[in-house]
Amino acid sequence: MYSLAPPWKSTFALLTAISALWLGVAAPAHAAPDAQAILAASDAVRNPSRPFAVTVTLIEYRNAKQTESNTLAVVSKADGASGQYRTLIRIVAPQRDANKLMLKNGNDLWFFDPASQASIRLSPQQRLLGQASNGDVVTVNLAKDYQAELQGEEELSDGERVMRRAYKLGLGAVSPDVTYHRVEMWVDTTSSRPIKARFFAESGRLLKTAFYRKFQRQLGRERPTEVVIIDGLDPAWVTVMRYSDYAWRDAPDAWFQRDYLPRFKPE
Repeated sequence: MYSLAPPWKSTFALLTAISALWLGVAAPAHAAPDAQAILAASDAVRNPSRPFAVTVTLIEYRNAKQTESNTLAVVSKADGASGQYRTLIRIVAPQRDANKLMLKNGNDLWFFDPASQASIRLSPQQRLLGQASNGDVVTVNLAKDYQAELQGEEELSDGERVMRRAYKLGLGAVSPDVTYHRVEMWVDTTSSRPIKARFFAESGRLLKTAFYRKFQRQLGRERPTEVVIIDGLDPAWVTVMRYSDYAWRDAPDAWFQRDYLPRFKPE
């Protein structure tokens, strides 16, 4: 003859067995965020997904005094195969350079002067105005040109002097013809907004620091409408890039071919 154990003892035994199983198997560690996905999400904040047009105004300051400016009409369209942007830039001002063109197609960057009908190849590292290089004004998906590594999370002040929690990414160039050899970038952990970036030469020298700010709703989401670029050696040398007049633009593929530049007519 045998007796049944009270119900509470059976329950206790079951819980003890389950606990033993959990203790015998290590709980999985929390997976670290994917650095390349963080960078791609930040690209999507800066760059509309469809062909678009935008006006870019560059203003150079030295010791807080404006020294020079120019205005660019930019049209960008993502290449279906590579995912990287093709960009056509027309200089609007100053008048002496009006209607001169720059074209980025793949890793090729060209300058075209209607007066001479000549096109010459440019370096993306070459300065356009102040601290803004040719590579800074064309539309770029950084996730296509750089391999990202997550270097941790940090609290830092953004371009509006507001403290933000950010992922810090280290970006290494995947080819020698991109604009910068190495980049450090801070991306907001909640909104994927780019906050700050530091750009380095192959020698390791800091070339410039950029702050992304004045976010406004443009073409479907909040995007930075101003980038402040500070020289790596002289903090009193500052260039401001302002973005305005965003619009969807169905640009034909022919616009992004070098041999079409002599025939391009601004609308």
